[in-house]
Amino acid sequence: MTPIQETIINKKTTNSPIWLMRQAGRYLPEFREIRKLNTNFINLCLNENLSSKITLQPLKRFDLDAAIIFSDILMVPYGLNQEVKFEKNFGPKLGSLELKSISKVDEIDFIEKLYPVYKSIKKVSEDSLIKNKNLIGFVGAPWTLLVYMINKCSPKKELIKDFFKDEFLINRILIILEKFLKLHIDQQIKNGATVIQIFDSWAGLLKEKDLPNYVYIPTLNLVDYVKSLNIPVICFPRGIKNYKNYCDIVKPDAINIDYDIDPVSICKEIKIPVQGGLDPKILLTDKENLKKETLKYLNIFKDHPYIFNLGHGVLPKTNPDMVEYLVKTVKDY
Repeated sequence: MTPIQETIINKKTTNSPIWLMRQAGRYLPEFREIRKLNTNFINLCLNENLSSKITLQPLKRFDLDAAIIFSDILMVPYGLNQEVKFEKNFGPKLGSLELKSISKVDEIDFIEKLYPVYKSIKKVSEDSLIKNKNLIGFVGAPWTLLVYMINKCSPKKELIKDFFKDEFLINRILIILEKFLKLHIDQQIKNGATVIQIFDSWAGLLKEKDLPNYVYIPTLNLVDYVKSLNIPVICFPRGIKNYKNYCDIVKPDAINIDYDIDPVSICKEIKIPVQGGLDPKILLTDKENLKKETLKYLNIFKDHPYIFNLGHGVLPKTNPDMVEYLVKTVKDY
């Protein structure tokens, strides 16, 4: 068993494995070299040779316990024929949402469109660098994908006015998303993913009363599906206030917490393995501060199954030396 599987499945507390969200990204000069020559982000995700190479870049540098496939949650809307592009200094921009066209997509079309992503996972899974480590596949949660598909860009602080006005459209899209997210998960696992993480980046935008319909029930369906394939599933409902409720209802194998939540209360309230929490901005400070904050999380969770990670992705301005120091601090604990 890998260190991450030991933590999630056997609830082991004597080691804290570590991997980082966005560990393969713009803070690495070797990634920037590739990105400079490949300006179309979607095409880069669909280049199995380059995306597998990028996935493994952080493992060549740091003693991490997992690789996470270099891809994007928006590959699913792309696979459903909604236009997706990434604009510099703006982020994702999605085209018009045509229910008729999305409803016509069948499973073969979808797999064919995303086939290079699965080939990339296969490639990484066969690499010697991944020995005794996990390969993490991932999806966006239905709610977060719905937000992008209707909002057509990152909502940042709030949703477009009238977001909820077309209930029929929302319900149809959620049904379609569930079907194709399961297919996307299945294909990632078949090609070598050994853990699945579900990112609900915009869970924090919802009022408490709306969580059951848009977050709890749709995500629970995916969690149950991953569990039926005997693969551990980690959920990250970013910005959610009540992690205990979420865990009680959705029942993931592990929960990733964000940096706005008090880790002490999480440790008291939540029985399942916990992942993450450290504010990525701490990596922009100095080593002394980084060590202090890292040890804070390690001490709080020392008797709780815990995977070290951040409360969000590694920031582009991060110095790789700070990541090296973070990994060393966790491994030396």
